[in-house]
Amino acid sequence: MSDALVLVVGGTGMLGRQVVDRLIARGKRVRALVRPTSDARPLVDAGVELALGDLLEPRSLRGALDDVDAVVTSAAGYTGHTRGDTIETDRTGNINLIDEAAKAGVRRFVLTSILTCDQTPDIPHFWAKKLAEDALADRGVPFVALRPGAFVDDFGMWGGDGFAAGRVTTMGDSTAQLTRVYTPDLADNLAAAVDADVAHSERIDIGWDRPLSARGLAEIAGRILGRDIELVELDPSQISFPGMSDEARSDFVAMFEYFRSGRYVADTRRQDEVFGSVPVAEETMRRRLAALGHVG
Repeated sequence: MSDALVLVVGGTGMLGRQVVDRLIARGKRVRALVRPTSDARPLVDAGVELALGDLLEPRSLRGALDDVDAVVTSAAGYTGHTRGDTIETDRTGNINLIDEAAKAGVRRFVLTSILTCDQTPDIPHFWAKKLAEDALADRGVPFVALRPGAFVDDFGMWGGDGFAAGRVTTMGDSTAQLTRVYTPDLADNLAAAVDADVAHSERIDIGWDRPLSARGLAEIAGRILGRDIELVELDPSQISFPGMSDEARSDFVAMFEYFRSGRYVADTRRQDEVFGSVPVAEETMRRRLAALGHVG
């Protein structure tokens, strides 16, 4: 039903805000679960209904799920983007949301998962997504888990716009081949997944036409911009963020070590069937650089 009510979790984040816009464009009514401390003014201005709550407080989720047809969640605590966020959002918070969605009898639950999460027990935030997928299946909640690769939005943004400076800093091995996604495309997929013709429980890899290394991305960007892009590698084990726990640091380092394995690669055949043509790297990088104001 086009005007059915969809609960979006993570709607104040970079990806979730785009999902909200895509759902509204599809004629959906949107309710967003937000913490009392979040700045939800852009959501209110867009006509979104707010439900105050927290994934770590199950009782606060019950009212948010009243009359909800579908849930779309892009919430992620491991990123630490909001003060106080931890991986417990991904471990415990996702399970709380799934339990309450099962009780509410939602028609579909759309989870933003992670590519190859089921192969990575040594990367805590990847494995938390695998456990969330398992919980959805165990509770019998109809779900679609989209498993995207690494966000290209972050590439070249370490310490500012590296493309403007002609000098891009990258984390880890710049020759490691891995799958990328662009968040506007992923937001399209997440919104479309609410009504997509899929099985009761599906896990779908999301990526581009081929995996690429950071060096390959920089070369593509350089061709589009008509100038060389210098690439600087940073060692993840030497990076420290304010307030970063030992567990979070180990998680971070383990992820980049895994990227070197060559196994962080999407099988995009199902993506093509459900969502249409898989994005091509060159065209997507051009769109990304256009969004940054570097090309027309």
